[in-house]
Amino acid sequence: MTIEALHANGLILFEVVAGSHAYGLATKDSDMDVKGVFYLSKDNFYAGEYIAQVADEKNDVVYYELGRFFELLSKSNPSALEILASPADCVTYKHPLMEDLNIRDCLSLEAVKTFSNYAMVQIQKAKGLNKKINNPIERDRKTLLDFCYVLEGNDAKPFVQWLENKGWDQTNCGLAKLNHCKGTYGLYHNPTKGKYKGVLAKPDSCDVSCSSIPKGEKLEAYLVVNQDSFAQHCKSYREYYEWESNRNEKRFLANLEHNTGYDAKNMMHTIRLMEVAKDILLHQDLRVRRSNREELLKIKSGLYTYEELLDKALALQDEISELRITSDLKKTVNTELLRPRLVEIRTILYN
Repeated sequence: MTIEALHANGLILFEVVAGSHAYGLATKDSDMDVKGVFYLSKDNFYAGEYIAQVADEKNDVVYYELGRFFELLSKSNPSALEILASPADCVTYKHPLMEDLNIRDCLSLEAVKTFSNYAMVQIQKAKGLNKKINNPIERDRKTLLDFCYVLEGNDAKPFVQWLENKGWDQTNCGLAKLNHCKGTYGLYHNPTKGKYKGVLAKPDSCDVSCSSIPKGEKLEAYLVVNQDSFAQHCKSYREYYEWESNRNEKRFLANLEHNTGYDAKNMMHTIRLMEVAKDILLHQDLRVRRSNREELLKIKSGLYTYEELLDKALALQDEISELRITSDLKKTVNTELLRPRLVEIRTILYN
């Protein structure tokens, strides 16, 4: 199923312009995001050929199948709630069957929680960028040898440096396991090529190699292998270069230009989402379009420090916690209202 097929076959039930345009935060550089709801053709639906979502490659255009949309509403999903609460000037199409759906029927304390939690996710993303900007990882990945240490007295010396001081090559070394000492090995050396397997069988090996050590061989040292640190390095290395290859370069360069060390757009969304959660408690309504456009755009432009924005987010979180205590919002969405409406819409659509 494609987006083109949804339109060509008249399967769209609800379509809105989403994202920055709906929030009232669009600028000349803003992308156009579209979200909506569709239904499956009668043949597909009755044949059990279910498709929950149709989207383009970048997820700039996303349509949820009718049942999936109702499921997301019942779980207080922020994306689904924002579709239903879209400003009138952002609604490009709305089937008459969708007119009776009311955003106020879908709001609850659970919605406050999902918006607040999503805001905290944005903070974590901003922190992640902060770490990546200020702690770049060298292109040449370290090997396990860089996480090996030789015990000398009360000290542990880097194995690579120890080898250089000895003038030895790791391929001429042999290791023997020590009983009851995980990660620690007896280290032997023989200049004869092929006598031992070496500490690493291959440069990119993820584990050390043990050799058969003849009796009487001289023990040169004890080697400690820090596998946990090596695994963490490999994980960080992979995540960093995946991020580098997939990042939005324009957005990344903008963050560098701000020189704030965090993702300003993530922090703008953090504050926006927290304010939406607060509005739900105060007004029992979901106000997608924000009234403080200039302030939010200043945040997006990196005009505040990370600490200032974190303090603001935490202050909003405290306000939300206080408002929850006295709120008369229901705890969760009343699915008894949503389920019959879904059945009714599908009954009409499939005659």
